[in-house]
Amino acid sequence: MPTAYPTPPQRDSWFAPLSIDLIVKVFKTTFFHPFVVWIIPLCFRAQNMFWDAPPMLVSIAWASFITLCWAAGVINDRLAFGLPREVDLSEEVIVITGGASGLGLLIAEVYGMRGATVAVLDVEEMENGEARGVTYYKCDVTNKDQLARVAAEIERDLGTPTVLINNAAIVFGKPLLSLTFPEIDRSISTNLLSHFYTLKTFLPALARSEVGGTIVTLSSVIGTVGAAQLTDYAAAKAGVAALHRSLAAELRQSHPQIRTVLVTPGQLSTPLFYGVQTPNAFLAPVVEPVDVAKEIIAAIDNGRNAAIGMPLYARWIDWYSVLPLGLQAVVRRLAGVDTAMKTFVGRKGAQKEGKQGVLIQAF
Repeated sequence: MPTAYPTPPQRDSWFAPLSIDLIVKVFKTTFFHPFVVWIIPLCFRAQNMFWDAPPMLVSIAWASFITLCWAAGVINDRLAFGLPREVDLSEEVIVITGGASGLGLLIAEVYGMRGATVAVLDVEEMENGEARGVTYYKCDVTNKDQLARVAAEIERDLGTPTVLINNAAIVFGKPLLSLTFPEIDRSISTNLLSHFYTLKTFLPALARSEVGGTIVTLSSVIGTVGAAQLTDYAAAKAGVAALHRSLAAELRQSHPQIRTVLVTPGQLSTPLFYGVQTPNAFLAPVVEPVDVAKEIIAAIDNGRNAAIGMPLYARWIDWYSVLPLGLQAVVRRLAGVDTAMKTFVGRKGAQKEGKQGVLIQAF
């Protein structure tokens, strides 16, 4: 079973589950869905309404507009991401860094139960001891020699890797003046340099795989907006996003059979950011790891390139940099992005509190 962590303090209310993401999701499956909107004029016609009646004309115009938007979205995705590759889970060997807990463990367990071959790389032991279809390799992803050794063991034991999920991360949550030089080195090495090391180690295997491959990169909205007490983390995540985009451009030319997936989530409900409270649960809800895992798994299963942003604001976060600087300052104050880390406890603090507090399962 996953390690138990205490439940952070919450302001519960009847509308707590309500968020802009939920509203958008409802509209996308109703008034903004091509199939649903065409039912409306058909219903009008079933009531013997004439084609030139105002309600009929309005409903047809709306349905046509939504259909055109849907078609434009399909064309946009095809132009941006190209054709998908064929994926057979029985032939996939999935390597997940930082997969002993949190989001990485969740993805590993899902693929293990579905018949894929999964290798988890982590310096920590797996939280649940073992998982079906998952092989654990103790490995520090910031150590090039350990990575080379483990890569050889994976290819010998499991086969040629076809999917690499760079998920390992660490958060100190300290102001820059409070960070020690070893902490800075460790943060940048784990959150940024390890991506270079794992790519250099596993990319040759993905390139020669007969079924192609997929690379998944975990970034963060903090890499775009930055935040107080996250200077090291923000710098690393910005570098990770730039690395991914540049690598994707290279692979489109040299190895078009390899797909790339960039994941840019907001605050995740994992022990990594335990204690941090979102300032606005409606506009910036905390993202559950299971929701992010669903999107990542869907992208891998479909063999497509993708850019995943969750929650809704994460998909539009790049527009933040377009705003005038004064407006950016106002947005930062309203969002509370620079005060959110004041309640940060982190994984170790959560484990200490968990011995006495109310327990929950952390993904």
